[in-house]
Amino acid sequence: MNAYSLPLKPPAQKISNFAGILSKLLPQRSADAPRLQLLWREGASLAAINLARFPRHNAPQATPLGIDGGGRKVVILPGFMASDQSTLRLRRSLSASGFAVYGSQMGRNGGLTAESIEQLHDVIAPIAGDGPVALVGWSLGGLLAREYAKLYPAQVSKVITLGSPFSGCPRANNVWRLYEYVAGYKVDCPPIAVTLHEKPPVPTIAFWSPRDGIIGQNAARGQVNESDQQIELDCGHMEFMTDTNAFRQIAKAILG
Repeated sequence: MNAYSLPLKPPAQKISNFAGILSKLLPQRSADAPRLQLLWREGASLAAINLARFPRHNAPQATPLGIDGGGRKVVILPGFMASDQSTLRLRRSLSASGFAVYGSQMGRNGGLTAESIEQLHDVIAPIAGDGPVALVGWSLGGLLAREYAKLYPAQVSKVITLGSPFSGCPRANNVWRLYEYVAGYKVDCPPIAVTLHEKPPVPTIAFWSPRDGIIGQNAARGQVNESDQQIELDCGHMEFMTDTNAFRQIAKAILG
């Protein structure tokens, strides 16, 4: 038998063998993680957020919401590896609607640590000097908001999370490997003692979306006892920071 007469493996068998090898090399995806098709769609929304970094786009981009915030104080917390620049449109729209809006002033959000919570306290404590404030946290920012409210409930009137993975498997998302690399710890072993699914002792609202390509919808929606209200939106993960309808629903939740 020469080299040209060696039996060839059927294509299906080759694919099966490759999949088996890959499954051993890579950690298994959580069944609750968003479909990868949804992840690709997040790119365009991310580009829209990044446009705000350029000077010509720094003019006010407030979206009329038709809601009177009545001076209600709100602190907006950015998501993983994002800064206050990423929440610019939401903050400007809420401000134009009569809310007293503040950024986190914490630079890029690099993880859930004692330092990040204390840094947040340095920002919130003066703002809450004459009354508690509402915290709106996007993605990882929502986890910070929930944990902050557990430690300092007197400072917080309400916590609103936007696509934040506080429930179920910590790998029910498409960015947990990147998170571990940047934060320097395993997602199921944070450097501080936390019980993410435990509801803070203040009114807590969880926004989630079946179109979210980053965070699994069950992780962001949670169980009934893990928040006081769960609200579905029709937007991608990045669109929490760009979608007019999302802004309007967030404003109503702050007032509600």
